Amino acid sequence: MSSKTSETTEGGLAATQATHAPAAAAEDERARASLAGLPHAFISAEGAGVPLNLGDLWGYRELLYFLTWRDIKVRYKQTLMGVAWVVVQPLLLMLVFTLVFNRFVRSGEGAIPYPLFAYSGLLLWTFFSVSVSSGMNSLIGNTSLVTKVYFPRVFIPAAAVGAGLVDLSVGAVLLVPLAAYYGVGVTPKLLLVPAFVGLAALLALSAGMVTSALTVRYRDLRHALPFLLQLWMFASPVIYPVGVVPPSWRWALAANPMTGVLEGFRASLTGTAFDWGLVAVPLVAAPVLVAVAFYVFRSLEDTFADII
Repeated sequence: MSSKTSETTEGGLAATQATHAPAAAAEDERARASLAGLPHAFISAEGAGVPLNLGDLWGYRELLYFLTWRDIKVRYKQTLMGVAWVVVQPLLLMLVFTLVFNRFVRSGEGAIPYPLFAYSGLLLWTFFSVSVSSGMNSLIGNTSLVTKVYFPRVFIPAAAVGAGLVDLSVGAVLLVPLAAYYGVGVTPKLLLVPAFVGLAALLALSAGMVTSALTVRYRDLRHALPFLLQLWMFASPVIYPVGVVPPSWRWALAANPMTGVLEGFRASLTGTAFDWGLVAVPLVAAPVLVAVAFYVFRSLEDTFADII
């Protein structure tokens, strides 16, 4: 008797659910239709995995411009020399390294005059290192935005890279008289300069995304990163040509994606031959690193407001 009652109850429940399912779907459609043309939002549960929300990047694209412009204004607010520091810093370093490598060490001889070699390398490296350092501190420095307003948080470290590109453009002005002084002519390879700047920007963005996300949880990264960037600089051909590195260690230099970026940037500026073996590394690595960094950033983004 109880078995028949149970079967009857389950059957009735299934029939009731089957009857109400189309009604619920129809009611949901009527609700959506009534909201057509009105500002509204549907809240739904997210599926498993990390939601990338790539559509938000396009929807909030104007915010990236305003964040970049704000970073530029804040960086040079109440400074004595303003944007001139963008030129002064690599210029002074170039003079020091030219004196050391040309006069004392005598290893600065190569296809490119050493002052132009050093300044171009220092200019691009300064952009990279400042973008990564600013990106690392960007989330910590924008606590009110992160905790109170919704927008793609990845725009915060991306704005640091955008501001660095403006600085790079200003500092590149000095390359023109340097190239003219040393008799470096204009070649079609000059059109490839933006491509190598773009690769440097992608590498800086990937490092900035990862370090900014990790700094929210591990604040001591702010003390370790400057030292790591300094080591990375000496592991890259910023102030020395690749030819001075012993052949047995050049594989390690080639594995560094900034090596190909720096060498390609200089070759584009001066019209010298490309080392495609070095250039191929950042061409492959930069897009992959950006994708991985964005995934890591999005996987940690939901915890920012609680931890920061």
